Amino acid sequence: MGPLKVFLAVITIITGLALLIWSADRFIFGASVLARILGVTPLVIGLTIVGMGTSAPELLVSALAAWNGNPSLGIGNAIGSNITNIGLILGVATLVTPLTLSSGLLKRELPLLFISTLLGYALIADGYLARIEGGILLLGLAALLSWIVWTARHTSREGPIGESLSPEIPTHSSGFMAITWLAAGLLLMLLGAQLLIWGSVKVAHLLGVSDLVIGLTIVAIGTSLPELATTLLGLWRKEPDIVIGNIIGSNLFNTLGVLALPGLIAPGPIPRPALERDYPLMLLMTLLLLLFSYGKQPKRITRLEGGLLFGVFIGYECWLYWTI
Repeated sequence: MGPLKVFLAVITIITGLALLIWSADRFIFGASVLARILGVTPLVIGLTIVGMGTSAPELLVSALAAWNGNPSLGIGNAIGSNITNIGLILGVATLVTPLTLSSGLLKRELPLLFISTLLGYALIADGYLARIEGGILLLGLAALLSWIVWTARHTSREGPIGESLSPEIPTHSSGFMAITWLAAGLLLMLLGAQLLIWGSVKVAHLLGVSDLVIGLTIVAIGTSLPELATTLLGLWRKEPDIVIGNIIGSNLFNTLGVLALPGLIAPGPIPRPALERDYPLMLLMTLLLLLFSYGKQPKRITRLEGGLLFGVFIGYECWLYWTI
């Protein structure tokens, strides 16, 4: 009976992930078309609606997990997604081809990511994520979005994050279809997230592991699939700014938005492993990404450095496996 329950829970996880990712794409489509019809510029759509939409799976899973009494799953999802983005997705992408960084990434987005990661750790270092701390993170996200949009509108280029999102903005569709996809996408995202959380919690309980570990592994890797798709698109187009800008943008949303939701909805203690093992590793990998991007000409992340990031990710997953 045990294996059957695990099998059913795994099927539920796969179904929830597939539904979540597909409905997030439809939600982004509907919201983008509606915003365009209402006269919002493509740049603002790309930096806000589409940018948040690619992180919608993480945001929704974190919110529902906290609402259902499993905030550790949401915390693990935020941290694990950032580790997956840098170690797995960016690491493998760099093994395929070294990635050259633009000046905009070096001057703005990368330092912002590192500062945001430090801010997050400073807020949870006491072992407790309170509503005020969740509110600070969310205000930080709002300030970041406002600054990025303002900066982009006052320069001749949109910057790496804007460029990575602009190809996804639809240029034609009716208002009726936009509203239909917006509503359907939101409802199906809620259903997909609920299925993913239910299956993940069941697997955690049946296998005797914590919600945190499930959030760090199954949920984090699964909800990072949209970032993987965008990375593959960037590699195919031979546009490294799409690859790196997508990872940085997603990690900023995860740190300031996804991590904030458990604090706002279900404030409580941070699991000790997350504080002592997982978040420090996320901070270390962010620091490595920053260091790899400076100090050499041309400014690029090499295959060796990408291999190191990927090796750290594999080592971390093995560490989790042997310690659960």
